[in-house]
Amino acid sequence: MALRVAIDTNRLTDLFRGDAGLADMLGKCEEVCVPLPVFAEFKAGLLCGSRQVENEALLLAFLSKPTVRLILPTRETAEHYARLFAQLKAAGTPVPINDLWIAALTLEHDLMLITRDQHFHRFPQISLVES
Repeated sequence: MALRVAIDTNRLTDLFRGDAGLADMLGKCEEVCVPLPVFAEFKAGLLCGSRQVENEALLLAFLSKPTVRLILPTRETAEHYARLFAQLKAAGTPVPINDLWIAALTLEHDLMLITRDQHFHRFPQISLVES
């Protein structure tokens, strides 16, 4: 079975900081998706960081790989978002808004999520990749 994944901002940052194990795992994936909120968070970090040019080059090279694609929210994403929001509200366990969008995109595209954020464990319907 081929692995199709979404990558969270913290793991994308780890990749660009030289995490060889993560790079190896991503190289074996059929598809690596970058949710739009991850792209936006990373770009915001670029603008606030001291290595803008180097990190922009890394991001563009990563996005140009044939197995990597940017995934954008749709109406279906908003439906997933609304259900996840209601689920968390009922449980009294909110998460950051961008992470809610990342979770919704992950569900919409039927992906596994690569992250270090523990609050994604609040979504039993999302499969997490421990890397």
